[in-house]
Amino acid sequence: MKRQEALTTASTFPSLLERFFQLSERGTNIRRELLAGLTTFLSMAYVLFVVPQVLGEAGMPKESVFVATALAAAVGTLIMGLYANYPVAQAPGMGLLAFFAYSVVLGMGIPWPKALGAVFVSGFIFFLLVLFHVREAIITAIPESLKYATSAGIGLFIALIGLKSAGLIVIDSEAGIPRLGSLHDPNVLLALFGLVVTVILLARRVRAAVFYGMVITAITGMILGLIPTPHRLGEVIGTIPSLQPTLGKLDFSGLWLHPSAFLFVVFTILFVDFFDATGTLLAVGNQAGLLREGRLVGGGRALISDAVAIMIGAWLGTSSTTSYIESSTGVAAGGRTGLTAVTVALLFLLGLFFAPLLHIVTPAVTAPALITVGILMARNLLRIRWDEVDEAVPAFLTVVLMPLTYSIANGIAFGVMAYPLLKVVRGKRREIHPVLWGLAGIFVLYFLFLSR
Repeated sequence: MKRQEALTTASTFPSLLERFFQLSERGTNIRRELLAGLTTFLSMAYVLFVVPQVLGEAGMPKESVFVATALAAAVGTLIMGLYANYPVAQAPGMGLLAFFAYSVVLGMGIPWPKALGAVFVSGFIFFLLVLFHVREAIITAIPESLKYATSAGIGLFIALIGLKSAGLIVIDSEAGIPRLGSLHDPNVLLALFGLVVTVILLARRVRAAVFYGMVITAITGMILGLIPTPHRLGEVIGTIPSLQPTLGKLDFSGLWLHPSAFLFVVFTILFVDFFDATGTLLAVGNQAGLLREGRLVGGGRALISDAVAIMIGAWLGTSSTTSYIESSTGVAAGGRTGLTAVTVALLFLLGLFFAPLLHIVTPAVTAPALITVGILMARNLLRIRWDEVDEAVPAFLTVVLMPLTYSIANGIAFGVMAYPLLKVVRGKRREIHPVLWGLAGIFVLYFLFLSR
């Protein structure tokens, strides 16, 4: 009798998946969705090691951040799969990771618990904007050129961080002038090797090129004696580290102690994540056949999933979580439903047991990943209308000031301030949305009276 019940349960499980995820309706099946999930996971598995490495530089405990990152990716992706039924994975975004660590914590001197509080608040505001259907007005208000410039500028900023951590670029502490690092340093050469390998894999259109590039670089480093080689299983797979050092360590006191700086950080995170998430969902949704008459099917649920993931990630102890464009690799492999996302989530949970590898993944291993991500984001420069001065100048300021001032926020601010000014000069006042005027005014006031 029990055997018969087990057989019945086994036979009904696939049909439950079929109905819940609407597999037939979207022209897919269980096997294809599982394969797509594996493909997406391999394409973005590098975040498990890059995020702790970067946030570790900001003073956060690396092992706890590793757990927080894996859990944030798993929970966020699970919500996206079960609630929105989208084949989209989520994890801490590279752009906001760089902003959190280098601009907010190291640059502005804001302690990381307060920075996590700002991330949580930005996620809550994001949630409200989607819930009350304000997102359309904001998307309309921000010019396309500034959206593309923001993405490209973040790419250059991330690439600079990667080049610095690799030792390929050294910034003189007194003069502040960047120069080429020593090409006689074995670790610099290892990072350069990793970059070449990763770029070759990208050129050959290898899926998960960034992840495979990290693996090959790490193995090469072990062979050359530059990276410690694990000699037993416990140095590869181990117990899950404690999450206690970062769990629930949110600090909202900056909201009333230093309101201008706190709100400036919140707005920047919200600005970047809002357009990053929207752009990713539009791109992947269109690829998956979920874009109908210019609108995403269930797009509101997908954006709510993104907003909730931000808040959960901040509570766990990691930087802003967002939808990943690497999800497109899974869609290319046939993923069309939330079952793809659920598969990715389960693989991130499995990744929790590989924390010992943090000792192997050195800056020389993660730097090529950061540089490559920066290259991919810089492709948005092609979409900017450089032949129009009123479009080119704000975009240029946005792109250039991010890496040169070591601040994503500064780039966004100067781009937003310059755009309406040049439009007025060119007699194109009607092209300026009222919301953009408001944002420009806020930035002007901030730099005149509130910034230090």
